[in-house]
Amino acid sequence: MEIFDYDNILLLPRKCRVESRSECDTSVAFGGHRFALPVVPSNMKTVLDEGIAEALARSGHFYVMHRFDLDNVAFARRMRERGLIVSISSGVKPQDFAVIDRLAADGVGADYITIDIAHGHADSVKKTIEHIKGRLPQAFVIAGNVATPEAVIDLENWGADATKVGVGPGKVCITKLKTGFGTGGWQLSALKWCSRVATKPIIADGGIRHHGDIAKSMRFGASMVMIGSLFAGHEESPGATVEVDGKLYKEYYGSASDFNKGEYKHVEGKRILEPIKGKLADTLREMREDLQSSISYAGGRQLSDLKKVNYVILGGENAGEHLFM
Repeated sequence: MEIFDYDNILLLPRKCRVESRSECDTSVAFGGHRFALPVVPSNMKTVLDEGIAEALARSGHFYVMHRFDLDNVAFARRMRERGLIVSISSGVKPQDFAVIDRLAADGVGADYITIDIAHGHADSVKKTIEHIKGRLPQAFVIAGNVATPEAVIDLENWGADATKVGVGPGKVCITKLKTGFGTGGWQLSALKWCSRVATKPIIADGGIRHHGDIAKSMRFGASMVMIGSLFAGHEESPGATVEVDGKLYKEYYGSASDFNKGEYKHVEGKRILEPIKGKLADTLREMREDLQSSISYAGGRQLSDLKKVNYVILGGENAGEHLFM
């Protein structure tokens, strides 16, 4: 198996077929809806809050609301009243099952439910999928996080409508240091590996450092890309604003950090400071424009054309061109 990550890969251009990059369509169909971009901010407390979720939904972007210190049922009801999609997160504990029961009993429901735990290839996830499908059969269930083809196959067989691939590659994740496990350093290779067996959509989660990494994720099998650090640190971001040497930053921490947990127990995340980037809408526009450029370099007009390009692996014993025919 070839081992590589985003920094080791460059995609190879094909003959351009558009007059202008603006002709390229970055939209994606996912779970019965079409979204403006194949990206979603990480469902973390320092990345999005209800205001950002509402803004994303109104502008045609996918979102997944986090599950921390939040009444998911009340949130879902408010989004329904606004005429917006409901996309929430769930854990695998009895209190999470109770939330699903309330969503069903109240008739609020949910369009998307992301089962979000650090090690998603677990019996507890199977039981949670079964519970959701029994109470809210119309909900599109995303399950994760996983790192192997075996896990993708199991989650799909258990009823997941999409799987989230990535264990510990995020900027504020220290899973590989604390446990010795994960996809940190070879996330893109893991994505390629998992997508080969997937029959349903895959969300690549973690390791994205540049906009070009979105195109690379699509090339290696992702339908959607979950991004944390690039979406953190905006003026609207819910993380606390911190001034250091006259410069302003936003705090950004992992869901498995002690900052999120409120205690130092089973910690696999850390806290960093992200320089304030400006408005989230400007980042989304730049992402769209960069992805349009990627599609034009691929010789295409839509996202699926990115899957047809060749690539090279830079450096090391595996250096060389790899053809995709």
